[in-house]
Amino acid sequence: MKMTVEQFFELFIEELRDNQDLQYYYKYLENPKKFEFRKAYFCQRLQYIADNITDPNLKIWDCGCGFGTTALFLSINGIASHGTTLEHYIKQIPGRLEYWKQFGDVSKFTYSYENIFDHTFDANTYDLIIIQDTLHHLEPLDEALRILHHVLSLKGRLLIIEENGNNVIQNLKLYKQRGNKKIITIYDESLKKDILLGNENIRSLATWQTAFQKEGFTIEKNTVEYIRYYLPFAFPNNKAKDKVGKEQKIWRKSNFLKEYFFFGINYMVEKA
Repeated sequence: MKMTVEQFFELFIEELRDNQDLQYYYKYLENPKKFEFRKAYFCQRLQYIADNITDPNLKIWDCGCGFGTTALFLSINGIASHGTTLEHYIKQIPGRLEYWKQFGDVSKFTYSYENIFDHTFDANTYDLIIIQDTLHHLEPLDEALRILHHVLSLKGRLLIIEENGNNVIQNLKLYKQRGNKKIITIYDESLKKDILLGNENIRSLATWQTAFQKEGFTIEKNTVEYIRYYLPFAFPNNKAKDKVGKEQKIWRKSNFLKEYFFFGINYMVEKA
C-alpha cells in the first residue's frame, strides 16, 4: 500500500519533534495557531508532485533536494530519484534515512553534493527534473536552463514548485530583507570556491515563461496551480480543508487575485 501525503506528513511531524536541527527550517511546531496553515502548504505541494509522477520508472533528478524530504516520500512509494544539494542540508540526510527506513524502502533515494554548473551531464539523462524552491536560486539562469534542457530526455519535463514572484506581500517582505540585491556571491566551504546564488530572486509566471522560451522550453498551461491565498490569521486550524477548497475556487475565478495575492505556484514545463 502506498503512503499518502497525509500519512507522510504525520510521520514527518514526529521526526521534527525528535530532531530539533530541522526545526529552524521546518517551522510546523513553532506556533500551534499556524499549524494547519503551514501543513496545507506542505501537503498541497507534495500532492502536486505525487499527482504528476504517474510512472514509477521515470529517471528523476531532484535538483536542489535540500534535506531530501520529497525524495524520501518518493522512495517510500517505490519511486527512485537522485538529489543534488549544496550548503548545510546534506549533513542531515544520513540521519533522516535512519528515521524513515523504519517506514519503508529509502534506498531509492540517492544524493550528492554538487553545483550543477561544475558537473558534466550526459544528454537525455533524466525524464523528470523536480525543482522545488530552487529555480529562483539558479544563477546565471540562462546557463542553468541550458543545462536542464541538455540533460532532459526528448519528452522529459520539469516539475516546478515556486513562490509567485508577483505576490505583493512577499515582494515587500523580501525587499525589506535584502533590498534589490537579487543575485549574490557566496563562498562554498565544501567546494572551496565562490558561487553565484539567486537571493530569493522570485519571478512571475510570465517572466519565467519568457526565460524558458529563450532556452527551448514552454510552460504547460493546463498544469498551472496557484496555492495559499489566505494569510495565517484568516486560516484557523478548524476547517482547514474548506479553506483550501475556497482558495482553489478563488484563483480560478479571479486573475487579479491569482497574480498578485497567491503565494505559491506549481507547474510543469516541457521541451518546446
